Amino acid sequence: MRKPIIAGNWKMNMTPSQGAALINEMKPLVADAKCDVVVCVPYVDIPAAAEALKGSNIGLGAQNMNFEPKGAFTGEISADMLKELGVQYVIIGHSERRAYYAETDETVNKKVKAALDAGFTPIVCVGESLEQREAGGWEKLIADQAKAALDGVCPMCVTKVVIAYEPIWAIGTGKTASDEQANEAIAIIRKAVSEVYGEKAEELRIQYGGSMNAKNAQGLMAQEQIDGGLIGGASLKAPDFSVIVAAASATVK
Repeated sequence: MRKPIIAGNWKMNMTPSQGAALINEMKPLVADAKCDVVVCVPYVDIPAAAEALKGSNIGLGAQNMNFEPKGAFTGEISADMLKELGVQYVIIGHSERRAYYAETDETVNKKVKAALDAGFTPIVCVGESLEQREAGGWEKLIADQAKAALDGVCPMCVTKVVIAYEPIWAIGTGKTASDEQANEAIAIIRKAVSEVYGEKAEELRIQYGGSMNAKNAQGLMAQEQIDGGLIGGASLKAPDFSVIVAAASATVK
């Protein structure tokens, strides 16, 4: 049984004080969660978030990191910097990073390996655009993205990775893949991973990351292949986020 994981991606929202207030509102609402709960916050929010999260069941995540340990990389953050601040998870290869900051399958793979080496749980994003879905061949695209992200990762480490399937056409658009579409895509990703890692793919947690919210979470979480959600806008509202966490918790036997 794969333990569900609900991770909030705050994106570029919340000042440190606002973030701490949101966490303090959130903590009692998710205290009884049976799934893993994570908030992935902007870099400047990490110290305040770490303080607010003390004694809670919520894990702390970052939204990006560099694969180099140090050097002349202005504006970048290393794994060691994040580790010293108490980070446990890191989002890698989000579609916005790929679209706006020229991240590639190669750099995503380097970041996955660096994150694992640092002891983090990488949350690796894969997904297709609307044009790619309509043109056909999107199944191979997401399969290839997943394989590329995990290229060279040791079999014992692959189950420490979380993959988030995020159809780009359903991020921040109000559109959501149907329960069946999301389940189908995640099954394709799992099959692709199994071609390299065999039965280990059955232990790999794969989230849905395209506008999961308080209204659709129950239906999505009822799907066999969906192991949680990477939550955008709904993670900025404690009541909504707690409903999603409850939907994931309800699937735990």
